[in-house]
Amino acid sequence: MAENNRNFWFYLKYFLTHFEEIMLFIILSVLVTLAFINVITRYFIKYSLAFTEEIEVNFFVWLTMFGAALAFKKKAHLGVSFIVKSMPKGAQKFFLVFSTILTVAVFLILFYYSIWHVKNEIDLDVRTMALNIPEWIYIVGVPFGSIIIIIRAIEAAIKTYREF
Repeated sequence: MAENNRNFWFYLKYFLTHFEEIMLFIILSVLVTLAFINVITRYFIKYSLAFTEEIEVNFFVWLTMFGAALAFKKKAHLGVSFIVKSMPKGAQKFFLVFSTILTVAVFLILFYYSIWHVKNEIDLDVRTMALNIPEWIYIVGVPFGSIIIIIRAIEAAIKTYREF
């Protein structure tokens, strides 16, 4: 029993640590599979499957949000590091904190308005054209991704700040 409990916590920690990579793998696998199926059906029956385009376009939103979160986690976002690194350590710390505050502010604003958008989609019961499923299912990726980006940006800032 203790072994199973240890395994559970190990896998949970692994999942949370690699959440973005796992989600990106799943989403990208679905996108590639759908695109391949769509190409095959166009080739053999001369018609495309309308629902695949709907899923592909909307999954790109999820893909973008998880990709941005992963970039923050790995400190791989573009920046003006060549300018900042030439400054004294105190100024580098200031700009790290300042840029993190700006990043969090931008994604908090995005979170707020995307929650408002999701709420409107639910209240109006907007449904997708091809699959006739609630539109908010696709849109909820923006507030969810915003929260993950905020968490990863703060984690990366703390990690970088400790390295000074």
